[in-house]
Amino acid sequence: MDEANDECTIKQVDLTVPKTDDPTMPILTFRMWVLGLVSCVALSFVNQFFWYRTEPLSVSSIAVQIAVVPIGHLMARTLPIRVFFKDTWFEFTLNPGPFNVKEHVLITIFANSGAGTVYATHILTAVKLLYKRPLAILPAFIIMLTTQVLGFGWAGLFRKFLVEPGEMWWPSNLIQVSLFGALHEKEKRAEGYTTRTQFFILVMISGFAYCLFPSYLFNIMSTVSWVCWIGSKSILVQQFGSGMKGLGIGSFGLDWSTITSYLGSPLASPWFATANIAVGFVLIMYVMIPLSYWKNAYSAKNFPIFSSKLFMANGSVYDISRIVDSKFQLDTEAYSNIGSVHLSTFFAMTYGLGFATLSATVVHVLLFHGSDIWKQSKRAFGGGNKVDIHTRLMKRYKSVPMWWFLVILVVNIALILFACEYCKASFQLPWWGVLLACAISVFFTLPIGIISATTNQQPGLNIITEYIIGYMYPGRPVANMCFKVYGYISMTQALTFLADFKLGHYMKIPPRIMFMAQVVGTLIAVIVYTITAWWLMGTIPNLCDVSKLLPDSPWTCPMDNVFYDASVIWGLLGPRRIFGDQGEYGNVNWFFLGGAIAPFLVWLAHKAFPSQKWIGLIHMPVLLGSTSMMPPATSVNFTSWIFVGFLSGFVVYRYKPEWWKRYNYVLSGGLDAGTSFMAILLFLLLGSTTLLWWGNNGEGCPLATCPTANGIVVHGCPVH
Repeated sequence: MDEANDECTIKQVDLTVPKTDDPTMPILTFRMWVLGLVSCVALSFVNQFFWYRTEPLSVSSIAVQIAVVPIGHLMARTLPIRVFFKDTWFEFTLNPGPFNVKEHVLITIFANSGAGTVYATHILTAVKLLYKRPLAILPAFIIMLTTQVLGFGWAGLFRKFLVEPGEMWWPSNLIQVSLFGALHEKEKRAEGYTTRTQFFILVMISGFAYCLFPSYLFNIMSTVSWVCWIGSKSILVQQFGSGMKGLGIGSFGLDWSTITSYLGSPLASPWFATANIAVGFVLIMYVMIPLSYWKNAYSAKNFPIFSSKLFMANGSVYDISRIVDSKFQLDTEAYSNIGSVHLSTFFAMTYGLGFATLSATVVHVLLFHGSDIWKQSKRAFGGGNKVDIHTRLMKRYKSVPMWWFLVILVVNIALILFACEYCKASFQLPWWGVLLACAISVFFTLPIGIISATTNQQPGLNIITEYIIGYMYPGRPVANMCFKVYGYISMTQALTFLADFKLGHYMKIPPRIMFMAQVVGTLIAVIVYTITAWWLMGTIPNLCDVSKLLPDSPWTCPMDNVFYDASVIWGLLGPRRIFGDQGEYGNVNWFFLGGAIAPFLVWLAHKAFPSQKWIGLIHMPVLLGSTSMMPPATSVNFTSWIFVGFLSGFVVYRYKPEWWKRYNYVLSGGLDAGTSFMAILLFLLLGSTTLLWWGNNGEGCPLATCPTANGIVVHGCPVH
């Protein structure tokens, strides 16, 4: 017998998610299909089209979530209510009644499929445009499709663990739940108060207007590094004060996009996760990096204190093209003549922390969640689940059979094997590499899913996948890319699908309808993404080839070039020449051991002092992985995010809980919407043009990237 409790395990969920359901609401309506499919196609085309540009624009689903509300209500008022084929299996009507929240949720799920881009586009771009190898559209489409859909299989395997338990609450979903509630609520305004809808509109309009200043009129508001202004000629001061190229002490951003760019909304982060990120950031950026740099670890002073570039021993940037032969393999003779690759100490430590985060994730989940996983496994097969109110309400709907997921999984793996064998010369990945990538992905989906579902932070597998295939199959950069995409992105997609399932769980969408929307939306999005990318690659001369494009060309594909460079580093050179016996950064591998030990020490302390509740809130995977987004994230993204997260998650949540309950997530959604709409408007009207004046000249820390070692000569820097 299932036990039910009307009070949710997580207080934030208890305060935010409605505990009611109306199963009579029509969901698969004509207007849902029209608005959902149009949204999916439009967002897929726009995001892929702008992806290749020097200033890429990403339109999120929140823009659609807002825009379709008046259209949905207009269709409800104007479409005919006539019933066709009445009293038959094919009975339907164009207008079943008022536009409702469940239709709105499904439209947003369709839009989610077109938000962002398909990560596998990087592979097509690298093979076809950068490595200049022949590639047919069929295997290209299969690669695009399978990377997106493979995650469905993993999602199906772990639904019981990551969707149904109340403890797996997926914090970012609460923003969507609050926004749906605000857009569909019918409450009357009490005297002296605003409704959530009114509050949302006020915030969105304010955010829209305010965004004009940091985005166009006064760019310096995005990164205010006032410490640099004190020492305009001091490298040391600018290394301390730069929020973009240094430690960011005192630096802050007054731009919502700066705050949310890499860590998501701080208003959605639970306070314990924010505190772990804050502690990790301080220890890494203000203790470990300065000590390593000023102790000159790995000749740190020869290079900038904060950089992701590759360097020669003399401090100049390494020219990768000089060590690549005509077959796009490593020219070992040229490499030995030019010398080995060097990393900034920060970049080396970033990789080390990535290693530590991975091992810490596995150990933390085993120690702190192992018994729960075991109990949940027994319940999944033996019944007797302890369910909350939302799981109980969802029991009235048919669940998705496991065999649906398994069929998708098997067909996907078969298609991947076909594509890799059929185009072995282009993709380079052997059959065993495909299976190994799948094994890594399925192994880490559960532990990383637990962390993502409870902390709103998601450790990545990009480093470890590149590391493994780089050792096992060196000298093949395209194989490295494919392995990373299948090992890392399929796990990320699985977590995206699981988060959407949890959103449907909160909004009481029947699971089979949610599954259908996800599958159809993903298929349509992949088709549009592939056609758009293929069209651009065939029509724009020298797309992505910066050596042949004009200096002011808008088609430089910065993200694709970064992906390509990573394939050269990990696939062409291989980790052995950097972190192995042929490189100088072998000691960084000890981070694997340190990461495994760290959560064990926390667990021992938690057992030794059970009355000290705060010890149990130390989350080593989040703490160690706090700076995993650096680069491309910078210090200013963290300092601003942590400050806003402290105000929301600690101050307001503790001292103004009613205000937090009513407005916190609506505030986040309003700021997201206003900022997105202004960004789109500025992009369409002004492109990449800027106003030329002091307020748009950057943060003013030009010396932050200078080396400090004696005799190192870098243009624009003083020589010591």
